[in-house]
Order: sequence, then structure tokens, then C-alpha cells
Amino acid sequence: MRLSSHLKPMNPETPLESIFPRIFTIRNAQVMLDSDLATLYGVTTKRLNEQVKRNGGRFPKDFMFQLQREEVAILRSQFATSSSHGGRRFQPWVSTEHGAIMAATILNSERAVAMSVYIVRAFVKMRQELLANAALEARLQSIEKTLISHDSALRDVIQKLRPLLMPPPEPPRRRIGFVPPAEEAG
Repeated sequence: MRLSSHLKPMNPETPLESIFPRIFTIRNAQVMLDSDLATLYGVTTKRLNEQVKRNGGRFPKDFMFQLQREEVAILRSQFATSSSHGGRRFQPWVSTEHGAIMAATILNSERAVAMSVYIVRAFVKMRQELLANAALEARLQSIEKTLISHDSALRDVIQKLRPLLMPPPEPPRRRIGFVPPAEEAG
């Protein structure tokens, strides 16, 4: 299963934003698929996973973990890929930012080192953008609350002004002519 085969290989000169589609949030962690990491490091997924297994002590669960079937199905549905033809025999592994750095150290090639710096910068930039978006969302919520309270205050003012804008009632007219005394007293 190659979930992100629609993405092109990159080099360290590629803009950082182009790596964002390869970073997912799974289990409240930002991660990259082993196949994407292998592509970036210029090795096969099999080679990357072999090296990870050989150096298992360097990859605790918060650096790298294997996806569950439900998580793979969610990712697959995001890409609208078929699961009936070809694919992987095992669930893919994902690496956090720290796992990506550690993978570069065990692969020990110039490309792996260069790409690990690139990947770390992409993770950092993505985190900064997420924080900026969160701050913007908080500010928008604050403005919305202010607008709601202003709307309420304006509604009250309009309701109080409306009677003042109505024309005053006409005073009773005095009848012209002779008024009998019985009607004058009444």
C-alpha cells in the first residue's frame, strides 16, 4: 500500500511547504509514513524498516510506531486509493520528528543527513503555522464574543429608541361651536 504515491521526491532546496502533505496527525502526534521517509532519504521502504529493526533501541514508541488497520483505512480514504490491488503486506510504520532524525543517523548517508535537516525544518515550520492558526482562531473567537455582546447592546438601544421615533399621539380636538353644559362636565 503506497498511500502517498502521488507526491514527488524532494531535495533540500524544495520549499518546506511542499513536505506538509507528507506530515499527518495520528494519535495526537505529527508523523510521516515510512515510505515517504524512505523516499526522502533515497532508500527503499524495506531498507529503512530493516535498519529500524536492527536499531530498535533507538526508536521508542514516541519516535516511531506501527499504524493500526483503522488508521491505515482513514489515511487510505483521504487519498481515495484502492486497497484491492497490490500494496503492502504489513501495516506501515510512522515516524515523529525525532524518529525521522534518528532514521537519518542509522542510514548514515549524505542524502539522509541533508534531508533530516530539511524534515526537521518542515516539522518546526508546520508547528509554528499550527500555533499561529490556533492564536488566530482564539482571536477570532474573542472578536465574535465582543460582536455578540455589541449586537445585544445595540438591540436594547434600538428597542428603547423605537418608541421615541413614533409620532406623538394627537391631542383630543376641541369641538367648535356650542357645547351643551352636560357634555362639558363629562
